[in-house]
Amino acid sequence: MPKSPYQPLVLRILHGFNALIAILAILTSFWVYNIYDGRFGRLPLPEISGTIDLHGTLGLIFLLGFPAFGIYSVWVGNKRLVQQSTGKNLGRLNHPIGWYSWHRLINTAMLLAAIFALITGKMMQESWLPAGDLNQPWYQFHLLAWVVLVCCLALHIGLSLKVGGIPLVLSMVSWKYKSQDAPQNWSSHLRRWWQRN
Repeated sequence: MPKSPYQPLVLRILHGFNALIAILAILTSFWVYNIYDGRFGRLPLPEISGTIDLHGTLGLIFLLGFPAFGIYSVWVGNKRLVQQSTGKNLGRLNHPIGWYSWHRLINTAMLLAAIFALITGKMMQESWLPAGDLNQPWYQFHLLAWVVLVCCLALHIGLSLKVGGIPLVLSMVSWKYKSQDAPQNWSSHLRRWWQRN
């Protein structure tokens, strides 16, 4: 098996935290939909009281944690997002740059989908679904955000496996880090980065 690439510790912490909360929010949002809506289909899940509160709490945690990941992604990890050359390389699937370009596009779409889900969720009233008020525009947008987020997540995982395979996935969950990446060095890294930009 090829050696796992090294991922910065800050990226792994922010990515891991946000991924965990986002996946839990996606699961609980489906559970809430299943209990109160179900117009596009239902699963035989138990109706657990407080599911809507749990989803709201996870949404709030995601809202508080996501900005740090978003800022890191845009300023420090911008090489993993859409580049000027991304569009012209999307069709080059017989070369690695084609798949890397798709991966960057989906990484960017994943960030935008998360923002879409956060905004639409924030605009919702918690009382709408228990009251059967399912036609509120913000609820409709939040349902759409859920679909977009789930599709982006599936593509993100699939393309991560395509461009880096299991070593890339393992590098995102590794606990090992280089001495220069240690938490006690973060403030000096931040100062140097700030001075360059």
